Amino acid sequence: MKVVGVILACLPLLIWIYMIVGRGMFWLARERDDGPQPTDPTAWPSVAVVVPARDEADVIARSIGSLLAQDYPGPFRVILVDDGSSDGTALVAAAAAAKLERGASLMIKPGAPLAPGWTGKLWAMKQGVDAASEGQPAPKYLLLTDADIAHTPDNLRRLVARAEAGGLVLTSLMARLSCVTAPEKLMIPAFVYFFAMVYPFGQVNDPKSRIAGAAGGCMLARADALQAAGGIAAIRTAIIDDCALGAAMKQQGPIWLGLTDRAESQRPYVTLGEIGRMISRSAYAQLDYSPLILAGSLAGLVLTYLAPPLIAVFAPGLLKLAGLAAWTLMAISFQPMLKFYRRSPLWGFALPVIGALYTAFTVKSAVDVWMGRGGFWKGRAQARAGRV
Repeated sequence: MKVVGVILACLPLLIWIYMIVGRGMFWLARERDDGPQPTDPTAWPSVAVVVPARDEADVIARSIGSLLAQDYPGPFRVILVDDGSSDGTALVAAAAAAKLERGASLMIKPGAPLAPGWTGKLWAMKQGVDAASEGQPAPKYLLLTDADIAHTPDNLRRLVARAEAGGLVLTSLMARLSCVTAPEKLMIPAFVYFFAMVYPFGQVNDPKSRIAGAAGGCMLARADALQAAGGIAAIRTAIIDDCALGAAMKQQGPIWLGLTDRAESQRPYVTLGEIGRMISRSAYAQLDYSPLILAGSLAGLVLTYLAPPLIAVFAPGLLKLAGLAAWTLMAISFQPMLKFYRRSPLWGFALPVIGALYTAFTVKSAVDVWMGRGGFWKGRAQARAGRV
C-alpha cells in the first residue's frame, strides 16, 4: 500500500512535468497576432463577412459598426443573417449601419426556419455563405464572425494579409473575452487556458500535426477550400462547430490560430451560473457523449488539479514536496494567460479551485444531455439527447 500511495502522490507531479514540456508548450501563449504585420498582397481579394445572429440586439450595433468601418483596401461586404430574433436585432443593425458616413454595404437576410439535422448557428451561417456566393464579386475569403464580436478597424486587413502571405485556408483568432466581473476574473482566463491545453495553438498551426482547431468568434476561411471541405453542411450537427471546421479545413491546407486584442467579445458574464452554462453547453460534446470518456476525464481532472494541493497539505514527509512541486508547476503554467488577461500572478495558485468548478460544470453538461437539454442556446437544445 505504501508503494501505491507514493505512486499516487507522485503522479500529479509527473502529469505537470509533461504539461510543461509537452503538449506543444501550449501554456506559453506564444501564438498571437500582435507581431510584425505580414507583407501586404499585391492585390487585395474580395471578402464577404457572414454574421449569424439570434436575439443579439444588445451587442449587434457595435459589432456591425466595427465590421462596416474596416479599413480593408479591397472589396468587402457584410451579410447579417437574422436567425428568428424576437428582440429587433435586424432593426438595431440597420440603424447602426445608417449612422455610418462610409463603410461597406450591409445585407440583412431573414433566416429561414431551422432545418432538421442542423444546429441553429450553423444553419444561419450556411444561409449567409450561400448569399455571399451569389453576390459579385465572388469572395475569395469568408470572414465568419459572431454577433457579439467587436473588431478593430485593421482586423480584416491583417487577417487577409496573414492568410495571403501564408497560403492559409483558415485563419482564426481567439477573441479577447470579457474579464470585468468577479466571476469572469475567476473563470475566463482559465477558459482560454484550458482551450489551448486541448487544442495547443502551436500544434494546430503545424501542418505536420494532426491536431486542428479554431476559434469561432473570428474565422477567415478561403471560400474554395471551404467548398472543397463540404461547406458548412459538413459540420451541420457540431456543437463545437469552430473546432469541427478547423479539422475539416486542415485537410485542405494550412490553418492558423492565435490570441488577439483586435477582436473582442462584448458578451458579459455577470454570474458564475452564466459561465457555467456557457461551459456546460459543449463540455460533454467534447467528450463525444461517452460515459467512459467522461469517467476518465473526471479522474484526470481530479489527479491534475485537485490532488496537488491535497497532497501538499495532507501527505506525510517528503511526499508533501511532490504535491507542492506539482501545484507550483500548475501555477507557473497559468502565468502567460494571466498576463494576457492582466490578472495577478497569484491567481495561478487558485487553479485547483477553478479546476474543481470546471469539473462540476462538465458533470452538469453530461446530465443536461441525458435529460434532453444539452447544448442549450438561445432557446434551443441542440446536443444529441438521451445519450447514456
